[in-house]
Amino acid sequence: MSMTDTIADYLTRIRNATRAGHSKVDIPSSNTKKSLTRILREYGYIKDYLLIDDKKSGIIRVYLKYDTDGESVISGLKRVSTPGLRRYVKSSEIPRVYNNLGMAILSTSRGVISDRDARQLNVGGELVCLVW
Repeated sequence: MSMTDTIADYLTRIRNATRAGHSKVDIPSSNTKKSLTRILREYGYIKDYLLIDDKKSGIIRVYLKYDTDGESVISGLKRVSTPGLRRYVKSSEIPRVYNNLGMAILSTSRGVISDRDARQLNVGGELVCLVW
C-alpha cells in the first residue's frame, strides 16, 4: 500500500507518541522530514533526533521533549497543505500561530523554513504545517 501524504504520517506519528508518553519515535526518512525535524529541534519542540541508516531510505529517531509535569512541549500539530489541496501564502499572509506562541513551517524557494525566518527573508511558499 502506497502512502500519499508522508508529511501527515510524520506529524501523526509524533502526535501519537506524545499522547502515549513515549520518549522517542522512529519515522521513515526523507529530505523534507529531515528539514521539519531540524526546525522542530531548533525551536525547542523536541529534545534531539538521530539519523539511522537502514540500507533503504533511512530512519529518523525523534527524542520527544516533556516539561517537569510530564506534559509534552508539543500541544498540537496540524497539517495545512495537503496533496489534494495545496495552500500557498505570500510573506505578508503567513499566519501567526497562537499570537506567536506556536509556529508555522513553510516550504519555500529557500528550503523548508519557519514562519519567523520566512518573514525575515520576505518569502512566501507552501504552508506545510502549524505547531503549537
